[in-house]
Amino acid sequence: MGSSSGNSSQGSEEDLKVLKDDDGEEMRKRKRMESNRESARRSRQRKQKQLEELMGEVGKLRKENNQIMTTISITTQHLMTIDAHNSVLRAQMVELNHTLHSLNDIINHINNNNNNNNSNSSNSHSNNNSLLHDQTTNELYECDPHHSFMMDQMNMLLRLNHPMLVAATTPDICVLAQQMVSEPRLA
Repeated sequence: MGSSSGNSSQGSEEDLKVLKDDDGEEMRKRKRMESNRESARRSRQRKQKQLEELMGEVGKLRKENNQIMTTISITTQHLMTIDAHNSVLRAQMVELNHTLHSLNDIINHINNNNNNNNSNSSNSHSNNNSLLHDQTTNELYECDPHHSFMMDQMNMLLRLNHPMLVAATTPDICVLAQQMVSEPRLA
């Protein structure tokens, strides 16, 4: 029995050693689990913080996007308004260029008639009609050089001294221009 008691004491020592090892390992497992739990908790907190930051960034970007879209919309409206205004201005420019060419033709015609009247003085009545060349349409129009404006003595003095002023201020110019446009084209 002595040997069995020796064996049993050895067995109990081994059992104690195994128990201590088991307790130590159990303790290490517990510490590792606690450490893992703490690490997981910190990781969740970091992820939650990152998510909150990203959500804040999303809100900020949405706000900026809305502001940009509003700015684009306003700019597009301004562009459309300016484009429409430019179209009107272009149309007016075409009309004004046409009017300018017509007025220049009238002035040239009057100045040519003034030169003819000065050179031919009394013989100018023998020419009944003259041709006016419209540079904008490249057509010839028949025009009476002895129109009442041309023959009026008061206008004659003004015409001789200031032909451009007469062209710009006399209402008879409109009548002359209407005649020039309304008379039939020569073949």
